[in-house]
Amino acid sequence: MNGIDLSTEYLGLKLTSPLVASASPLTRSLDSALRLEDAGAGAIVMYSLFEEELRHQEETAARFLIHQSIGHPEADSFLPDDSGYRHGLDQYLEQLAKLKRSLKIPVIASLNGVSLDGWVAHGKALQEAGADALELNVYYLSADVDESGLEIEARYLELLTELRRQVSLPIAMKLSPYFTGLAHFVKRLELSGADGVVLFNRFYQPDIDLDNLQVTSELQWSRSVDSRLPLRWVALLYGKVGLSLATTSGVRTAEDALKLILAGADATQLCSVLLEHGPAYLGTIEKGMRDWLARHEFAALSESKGLLSKRRCMNPGIFERSNYLNLLDGYSRPPGIRV
Repeated sequence: MNGIDLSTEYLGLKLTSPLVASASPLTRSLDSALRLEDAGAGAIVMYSLFEEELRHQEETAARFLIHQSIGHPEADSFLPDDSGYRHGLDQYLEQLAKLKRSLKIPVIASLNGVSLDGWVAHGKALQEAGADALELNVYYLSADVDESGLEIEARYLELLTELRRQVSLPIAMKLSPYFTGLAHFVKRLELSGADGVVLFNRFYQPDIDLDNLQVTSELQWSRSVDSRLPLRWVALLYGKVGLSLATTSGVRTAEDALKLILAGADATQLCSVLLEHGPAYLGTIEKGMRDWLARHEFAALSESKGLLSKRRCMNPGIFERSNYLNLLDGYSRPPGIRV
């Protein structure tokens, strides 16, 4: 292994590599988490803790474990025994503690909530359990025709402000790309206490089965081309905000990761490629990055960060509207195609 320094700083944490294992089923297992660390992951993001699931568990527990008696001793005997019951939050906290005891790299907890009280209560519990940082996966799709963009942004800011008031851990906001004034909103998040943003949350899209006339949902792996959207926004934001910039979705090769670093990312998260090929594949990507940096005579990854961001590249307009116009003007129809 060559001596290229891949270290980076993300959310105030010192990482040995910018390659971060994103929230996925891989961190449900200590074995796979250890394999990710051995392969060179700079940090791992735990699988998401969903508030809706916890609420459902609490309601079920209240029905079957706490209020068991229904007035018929014979029927009561068929209700489940509560002696071995473990709440989802307890399981998550136990897994977090187990990962912290066993791993040397930072462990970032992932919280996906729906209510302000839930975010704050669970955030405090994760801090007490030893998480190195919190990633807030605000998976909110606005479909209310009466809800404005300002109201949606206010919801995010209220959540962040209250959580920051009660939690001292570094906080990263995982965002969707659908904000009207994304750059301005990221700056507002920074001013409200966010330590970083993760660009972008990928909403899984429904499909329609024409044969059975049904709406379907199918998990699809990300593709390298999916990294171009976060690449553009990282390049636009680099140097204009002071918080950490991380990307997710579309990192499948060393080239994908390097492009994002050149655009200005502090860290790049990987999920689909690791689920497809296993934790060890992260080492293949890391080796490719080291080889590229060595060929271009970079002694450290930090020397390449932001070199092709909007503020530093020779043609900054390529990240904005002028690129759209240039591409259309330069288009030529293939031979034999008539319009």
